[in-house]
Amino acid sequence: MVREVNFDGLVGPSHNYAGLSFGNVASAQNAGAVSNPRKAALQGIGKMRRMLGLGLAQGLLLPHDRPFAPWLRELGFAGSDDEVCAAAWASDPPLLTNVFSASPMWTANAATVSPAPDTRDGRCHLTVANLSSMLHRSIEAQQAVRQLRLAFRDKRLFAVHDALPAKLTDEGAANAMRLAASHGDRGLEIFVFGVSSGGRFPARQSRLAGEAVARRHGLTAEGQLHVQQSAAAIEAGAFHNDVVAVANENVLLAHQQAFEDHGEVLDLVRKRVPSVEIIEAPSDRVSLADAVSSYLFNSQLVTLPDGAIALIVPGECRENPAVWQWLNECVVGRTAIARVEIVEVRESMRNGGGPACLRLRVAMSEDAIIAVDQRFLVDESACDRLERVIEAHWPERIAASDLANAEIWAACRAARGALLETLGFRAGEL
Repeated sequence: MVREVNFDGLVGPSHNYAGLSFGNVASAQNAGAVSNPRKAALQGIGKMRRMLGLGLAQGLLLPHDRPFAPWLRELGFAGSDDEVCAAAWASDPPLLTNVFSASPMWTANAATVSPAPDTRDGRCHLTVANLSSMLHRSIEAQQAVRQLRLAFRDKRLFAVHDALPAKLTDEGAANAMRLAASHGDRGLEIFVFGVSSGGRFPARQSRLAGEAVARRHGLTAEGQLHVQQSAAAIEAGAFHNDVVAVANENVLLAHQQAFEDHGEVLDLVRKRVPSVEIIEAPSDRVSLADAVSSYLFNSQLVTLPDGAIALIVPGECRENPAVWQWLNECVVGRTAIARVEIVEVRESMRNGGGPACLRLRVAMSEDAIIAVDQRFLVDESACDRLERVIEAHWPERIAASDLANAEIWAACRAARGALLETLGFRAGEL
């Protein structure tokens, strides 16, 4: 018996709209707005509760240390944490803005995961993403690997690999999909890479990175497929593949313009996974602009305990007439997708990621789930504790000018400290 556990990233207390992610339309559009970290984190807990209510296993990954003074020390700033942050702001404000980012909440970018049925040694493999294409994200790998090695520390069942060299740009599971008859069957892992074509936005995932991850994880030649994301999708703001395609078991939901050589890609998929059902959104019904603005494909496609498949979409999908009409007329009840569930994650959506960005999916056997550090697994009682900490410690608002405020730095550190204490983490573990 293999089940999928979604490890959601908790929105950190430093959540702000700095617009750091070039090529991410939502991030750019909301740059400079006033954020509400408390509301964003509580909405994330609400999503976790909805998953639990559907009978799904739920995990948690924690905010990173922010503002991250050790990285500034690597750049030559000296003194206490506050002195280092103040010096960085005085010297080059964007440096402090980068170390203040709450982007680790996008745990779909934390790592690429290959479940045990796919790998030669029968272990679940995770390669931490280097996220080297964006400065604010490139500092995440060190803390991400510490969390994942703590959560998945049983080396009989898991292998957690360091990030690839920075030249091999790797954005993690946001550019990888898996198709299989069921979570417990050997699957086809699809690695999606981009090629910069001189357009407005750069590609963020290299083919070499996907190939290296596949080798590390011990995938067979038949168990991997490397395909190119379409230049049109990147140009429209689909900075990761999961903005235009999502898969679950033997269902692939994709936009008609998701891939270069789209027809050939789908033919290959059908050949490798004969049982696959491909649900394609035609461009004349759902434009790329609609897909990007609603985050239709950045939804969670999940298998419920009764075997039915549900699509967990953000409220923005219901607000987009073209998307909502297509879902109800052509998808729900007419394909393998039996139902649509709506979650409200608007505060984090404004920073450039939907429900799927907030989770790292890991398919595991029951023995493997038991072996996971239980502090990273969530039930209703844990959600209650998390909400109390958030309500007591997360800032209600952060404006752009607040990033230079030492009181905000202290509040963010104190909030994370209270969270770790509540969940039972000892000093120095994370």
